[in-house]
Amino acid sequence: MSNELQTFLDTWEDESKKTVAMIQAIPEGQYDFRPDAGGRSLGELAWHLCEAEGFMTFGVERGVFEMGVKPPGLDRPRTVAELAPGYERVHSEAVARVKKLSNDDLNRQVVFFTGDKPTVRQILWVFLLHHLIHHRGQLSLLCRLAGGAPPAPYGPNREQMAKMREQMPARA
Repeated sequence: MSNELQTFLDTWEDESKKTVAMIQAIPEGQYDFRPDAGGRSLGELAWHLCEAEGFMTFGVERGVFEMGVKPPGLDRPRTVAELAPGYERVHSEAVARVKKLSNDDLNRQVVFFTGDKPTVRQILWVFLLHHLIHHRGQLSLLCRLAGGAPPAPYGPNREQMAKMREQMPARA
């Protein structure tokens, strides 16, 4: 019998390494880069990944999500250099919260900000993990637009592909 909670933790840990690499790829001095005046800056979006992990696990731990109730330690850093270490700290705290759960907790419903009652399973897999991956994709594009070279989370990025092509033997 599989242990879904452990599968989630393993998957999340793999994804968190990709998130750290993405945050580390943000060009220094581009924290406030914002191609859309109404959207988040590069630094704000990077920190939103931390907020997602912090808020989702804090709400699950408390059994309720309340507007205005913020987990401790989620004050946004103001420099690119502080973002990745901040994410790693918030992630570690979030993982510790999830490790307190059992597989039986996955079916427990929690009152969400909206008044809906999703299960812990939905919160972890969708509201946390899929949300994280979604925003990491946005962060990749913003990083590229800001002059950075985002890492390749699931395959080579264009810089890696170019090097691979250079190393291929010429066809006759």
